[in-house]
Amino acid sequence: MKSLVVDDDFVSRKIIQNFLLKHGEVDIATDGKEAINAYVIALNEHKPYNLICLDIMMPGINGKEVLRTIKNLEEKNLKLIDKRVKIIMTSSLDSSENILGAFKDQAAGYLIKPITLEKFNDTLDKIGVVEKKYSVKNSD
Repeated sequence: MKSLVVDDDFVSRKIIQNFLLKHGEVDIATDGKEAINAYVIALNEHKPYNLICLDIMMPGINGKEVLRTIKNLEEKNLKLIDKRVKIIMTSSLDSSENILGAFKDQAAGYLIKPITLEKFNDTLDKIGVVEKKYSVKNSD
């Protein structure tokens, strides 16, 4: 599995990166602009991400804008639904408005910080990027 972790906070990036390392390759981005650039590069190299963990509150381009940008790019570039990236929004914001807004914009999951390994693995299982025993699904 190929993943991208996007967060402007070093500690949050490191925690999620460590959770994902057992599942495969993990790239990181520190802001929305880097995230969009990483996504486009992966597409152009024909090695798209399977999962993006995306913080909502970031300076510049926030996570909500990144989510909408990526989903718009997918509509234009990826016609096969099984090749679309699953995006988990991460945030300290636990309002129903933010959570529902993320799902409306096609997020696959939403995790409220602080994120525990158990909550993270449960979400990976629910969105179908790993199997129950947390082994990587074949993405080919």
